[in-house]
Amino acid sequence: MHEDTLISLLRDQGITLAASLPCDKAKELFRLLPESFETIELLREEDGVGVCAGAYLAGRKPAMFIQSSGLGNMLNALLSLSRTYELPLPVIASWRGVYKETIPAQVPFNTALPGILKAADIPFITVHHPREFDRISETIDTAFRCHTPAVALVSPQCWEGDAAGELQEDTPDRSRHMHIVHNRTVPSPTMTRLDAIRALVPHLHDAAVVSNIGFPSKELFWTGDRKENFYMLGSYTQASSLGFGIALSSRRRTIVIDGDGSLLGTAILPVIAGKKPRNLTIVCLDNGVFGSTGNQITPSYRQVDLELYARACGFEQTAKVTSAEETGRALASPEQGPSFIHVVIRPGNSDVPNIPLTPREIRDRFMNTIRPDAIQG
Repeated sequence: MHEDTLISLLRDQGITLAASLPCDKAKELFRLLPESFETIELLREEDGVGVCAGAYLAGRKPAMFIQSSGLGNMLNALLSLSRTYELPLPVIASWRGVYKETIPAQVPFNTALPGILKAADIPFITVHHPREFDRISETIDTAFRCHTPAVALVSPQCWEGDAAGELQEDTPDRSRHMHIVHNRTVPSPTMTRLDAIRALVPHLHDAAVVSNIGFPSKELFWTGDRKENFYMLGSYTQASSLGFGIALSSRRRTIVIDGDGSLLGTAILPVIAGKKPRNLTIVCLDNGVFGSTGNQITPSYRQVDLELYARACGFEQTAKVTSAEETGRALASPEQGPSFIHVVIRPGNSDVPNIPLTPREIRDRFMNTIRPDAIQG
C-alpha cells in the first residue's frame, strides 16, 4: 500500500510523534498512524500546533497529519507560535477541494490554499502521485533545518488503486459507569492573579512551566523568572496544548498556568485526559474575564464551573481553591496527574512591563534546560 511507503519515509526522517485529525480521503493512512507512532488524536487542528511545539521543545520530532481545510484553523497558531519562536512543524495534509471533490464546502478555501500559504510565507509542496513521496522528505527536512512550519499538500489521487476499501474496524465496548459528586461553595474571591502567581512560585521547583499569553506571563516573569519558564507571547488557547506536548515528551513535571478564557476556547482537555500524562498539572487562574484585553466577562464568571468541566472531560485529580494557602497546598500535592487546579480569583492586572526577552531567548534557555529529560521515541 502507498500508505506503508509514506510511513516508512516518516520513520526514516526520524518522526517520533504524530498529531492527527482524520480525513475521509486518507482513511487507511490515519488508521496506520497509531500503529506506527505515538499519536495524539486531536479535536481541533490548532491544538496540534501547540502539542507539536511542546514535543519539539522537549526533544522530539513531531509531525501533523490533517485534512487541508484544518490549515485554516491553524494559521494564527502557525505564525504566532511556530514562526514566532522558530519551531519546526512538518504538516502532511490531505488536499481537499481540488481532485474529484464532491463536497462544495471544501472547494473555496482549499483551491485558494496555495496562495494563502504563499502569502503567509509558509513553505509548501503539492504531491499528486506516490512516486513524488520523496518530496515529502524534503518538506520534513525544510521544517527542521529552517525551523519553520512546512506543508505537504497530498492529493487524494495518491491513494487511488489501493485495495483497502472501506475499513471495518472493531470498536471497544463503550459501556461504563459514571459517578461524579461535585458539591462546592465558592466564596467571593479575594486573590488577584498576581496573588495566585506569588503563591505558586515557591512550589514550582524544577518543573517545566508554560504560562498563558498577556498578563499571566508578564506577572510570572517579574515575580519569579527562571529558565524553566516558557512564556507565551501570542497563540491564544495554546498554553495547555504546548504543556501537554512537553509532558508527553519529558520526564520532568510540567505545570501550565492557563486562564478561563483560553481553556474555554480550546478542545485539548478531553485529549489530555484520554492520554493521562502523569507529570502534567494545569492551573486555571479563573478571574471570569479576559484580563489582558479590558476585563470583558467570560462564561466562567457565573455559569461555567471549570473544575466540573475538567472532571467531565475525564480529569480524575481536581481541586478548587480560593486562597494563597490552598493554592500552594494544591500545587505541592504529590498526587499523580494529570491534575487540574481551579484557582478562583478576582479581576485585576498589576502594573508590570513587557518581558525583556526575545522569543528565541525564551525558546533556547527553556530547551537547553529541559531536553536532558527528553523521552525519545
